[in-house]
Amino acid sequence: MLLPQQPRRRFLADIGKGLSAVALAALLEQDSQGASTNWSPPTGQPHFAPKAKNVIWLFMNGGVSQMESFDPKPMLTKYGGKTIQETPFADTQDPKKLALERLVAPDGNGNQRNKLYPLQVGFKKHGESGIEISDWFPHVASQADNLAIVRSMWTTDSNHGAQTQFHSGRHRNDGDFPTLGAWVHYGLGSLNDNLPQFISIGKREYWNKRDGHYLGPSHDAVPLRIDPNNPLDYSQPEKDFPPEARAIGKGLLEQLNAHRGKAFPADPAMEARIASYELAFRMQKSVPEVVDFSQETAETKALYGIDKPHCKDFAMQLLAARRLVERGVRFIQIQHGGGGAGAWDAHGGLKANHTKHSLAVDQPIGGLLADLQRRGLLDETLVVFATEFGRTPGSQGADGRDHHIFGFTVWMAGGGLKRGVVHGATDEIGFHAVEDRHYVTDVHATIMHQLGLDSRKLEIPGRKRLEIDHGTPIHDIIA
Repeated sequence: MLLPQQPRRRFLADIGKGLSAVALAALLEQDSQGASTNWSPPTGQPHFAPKAKNVIWLFMNGGVSQMESFDPKPMLTKYGGKTIQETPFADTQDPKKLALERLVAPDGNGNQRNKLYPLQVGFKKHGESGIEISDWFPHVASQADNLAIVRSMWTTDSNHGAQTQFHSGRHRNDGDFPTLGAWVHYGLGSLNDNLPQFISIGKREYWNKRDGHYLGPSHDAVPLRIDPNNPLDYSQPEKDFPPEARAIGKGLLEQLNAHRGKAFPADPAMEARIASYELAFRMQKSVPEVVDFSQETAETKALYGIDKPHCKDFAMQLLAARRLVERGVRFIQIQHGGGGAGAWDAHGGLKANHTKHSLAVDQPIGGLLADLQRRGLLDETLVVFATEFGRTPGSQGADGRDHHIFGFTVWMAGGGLKRGVVHGATDEIGFHAVEDRHYVTDVHATIMHQLGLDSRKLEIPGRKRLEIDHGTPIHDIIA
């Protein structure tokens, strides 16, 4: 016979402390979802044969300029400093150009507030594919033949809530919705019973802090610090208990859980709840080992750039990501430049800004791709480089670019995708996505497809999603 609902929940809340609460929250959420319906949660198995096992999601907060990274526009340099009316692009019959004309129109005093801003960096062709990549990204460029670059992204939130929109597919004005990582975590089973399946590294701003939302807090990413002494919240006891004392405490908890399980054998959640405490105990041992790089060779550390102060922090995060993938963690999302609007937000001083931040991420990302490939992991690991929006072709102030939602670039690599390809295009000055346009959920759909998931089969009662929420896989970049 089951305990009454509220006392059982109170009991579970009382015993859910520390790391065990990660697993405990999932079960409480499942209790509430399944109380009045025959619906059952996913089995943890893919819906069809997957081509990828893992995702490493690299997110550049603030808005990387597409024109100075992966979508060169030499016309900006040719007509730099000119107003749109002084260029061949002032075609008022084209509605796309009308939007651009409004953007660069004079202000109320007759002063021109925006002129085309020249490219601030050079480009070269790389690899057998001949893909043009900015000189600010030489290490990523060395992996050009592994990249699938999508130059035709668009979104709708013109402020930095677009960070949440890129992760969830929904504008913040719509409310809170699960992120891609939460859906993957919800849909697929564990690859390693000793580690979390969804991990977040790096600072996240308050508007993009959580992942699970209506799926439940158990589908939030587990925050990880690259510190073997304190990698997770609650990963260490408050007091320094000797191993013998920890073993005694664990044994006592096991006895109490077993007794509770015998007293209420009809409660299926109890067995899973006991397993949650076992996972918490195992995580205390396994997680610090992941971020302990003492067994990595000096050559590997140098490949990522750990020996260079300007990129050491991000390099350590990406080396940890590779180690997590090796150990079966399903989804690792890494935020670069989090906090405030985001480090890449270059309304002024774009050249100095992007020079600094590309130095911080370029070698670690190039090293990650090279390391995954030489270890035979790139085929099953999908790496994503994304940002919330691009930047305007016109100048803001003297030497910056404003937020831009009408056309920008992301790229993906590995995980069963084509390699050395460019898909989609913006117009001559990088303003509008004009060829094979993709809303952000098309990136989500591509990743889900490669993991063997059908997002429509993951819908839960009362939470039917909009068609655009699902997106459409970008089949032209799928091998």
